[in-house]
Amino acid sequence: MATILLIGTGAGLVSALLFGVVATMSPLGLLLSYVAPLPVLIAALGWNHRTGLVASAAGAAVCAVFLAPSAGAVFAVAVALPAWWLAYLALLGRADDAGRIEWYPLGRLLIWMAGTAALITLIGAIALGPSYGEYRGNLEALIRAVIGAELTPAMPVDADVEQFVGLVTAVVPAIAAMTFVFMLTINLWLAAVTVRVSGRLPRPWPSLPDMLMPRSSLLAAAAATVGAVVLPDYAGLTATSILGALSAAFALQGLAAAHAATRGNRARPALLALLYLSLLLLSVWVLVILAGAGAATVAWKSRPAGKTGPPESGP
Repeated sequence: MATILLIGTGAGLVSALLFGVVATMSPLGLLLSYVAPLPVLIAALGWNHRTGLVASAAGAAVCAVFLAPSAGAVFAVAVALPAWWLAYLALLGRADDAGRIEWYPLGRLLIWMAGTAALITLIGAIALGPSYGEYRGNLEALIRAVIGAELTPAMPVDADVEQFVGLVTAVVPAIAAMTFVFMLTINLWLAAVTVRVSGRLPRPWPSLPDMLMPRSSLLAAAAATVGAVVLPDYAGLTATSILGALSAAFALQGLAAAHAATRGNRARPALLALLYLSLLLLSVWVLVILAGAGAATVAWKSRPAGKTGPPESGP
């Protein structure tokens, strides 16, 4: 118990510090805030999920005392608890009839990342405005303030600008949810690598290219697409957030499929390097292509390629 309290408290303090540096409004502070979940993930993966809970509580308390009570709540909801939950799922396993451990499937873990990202986006929107009208007004004011600094006196604020503001406001939930998915994925991967190097990772390292999301994710994406178009107010925003989060998840699935498809190819390093370079230079279009490839992979494959044992399953 003493080890859990000590490690958890230390991880929570580091995580709170990384979260708090965003207040400096510097590029480095913003970058460091993106890895705020990392200490909580390391504590939960390297020791146990109770250590992750202690880290979450300690970090939230520090943020509440030294920043603001609202900062403590934001840290808990957007950083600590999602990290704890994903680490808990990553180490979730059960023994089959032969005594082998069936670990929680990566594809389902990716779905949880998408759901968590959509929930965080919705909570952030409600924090910006309790009513949907307030949310829209506050977000539009913020967008106008940002683009206003880019407008010269010779550029009147006309209907085109109003249309641009409306378009940005409509896509912000999807972009925010996509960003959270990528942030959570990178942090979980970094934490798992760190804990694996230390020799404390209980779960054998999985084959990432063989990851496969459940086919139900396609139905969820279709429903979210319809909901984003026809549902009003926060219901439509929720659907838009889910659609953005699932799009990011499908893009990661497409990236895994690219790794699997190039196995055994002598040009594999060059092909993958070209893919990642394209992702950096033409991120939007490459993400769209990867998301399409990921969705197609889910639609046509019933289980990860190359698996000789039973399909992954989990509670």
